[in-house]
Parts: sequence; structure tokens; C-alpha cells
Amino acid sequence: MDKAIITVVGKDTVGIIARVCTYLSDRNVNVLDISQTILDGFFNMMMIVDVSAAREEFGTLAEELEALGERIGVRIRCQKEDIFTTMHRV
Repeated sequence: MDKAIITVVGKDTVGIIARVCTYLSDRNVNVLDISQTILDGFFNMMMIVDVSAAREEFGTLAEELEALGERIGVRIRCQKEDIFTTMHRV
């Protein structure tokens, strides 16, 4: 399994989860775990996904997710699990 971490942060609006999940589904990326919260009107979501069967290269997925975020008014970041873990190790 090839896991990645996707984070989504921004002002809450209708359809953020739907648009991100539709994008992932269309590219055969499986959502393994998802957590989201809204705090004082700000949306925060973290997803663990399996990109091993993705129809796109990882770099393309990350770039397209970032562009999707710009279109819907949030910041989307996608990182390989090992890089994310290394960066957030205390």
C-alpha cells in the first residue's frame, strides 16, 4: 500500500468534502481514513489515502489537488506518508 496524507484548510463552504472525494474517486484513489472539523467557520480536514492504484502520478495528483483547492477557496496539500511523518516527528 502506498499511503499519502491530504490536508485541507480554509473558510468553510458547502461541498468541500464532496469535491475533494469526487476528485480522488475519479482517479482511483482510495480514502482509508478521514477526519474533519469546523471551528468558528474554518474548515480543517485530514485524510489518509491509498494512492497505489491511482490513475495519475503522485506529483500530478498533488498539483491538481492544490489547483482544486484554489478553485474552491481552500488550501489542499498532499504528501507521501513517510515525508509527512518525518516532517512532523517531535
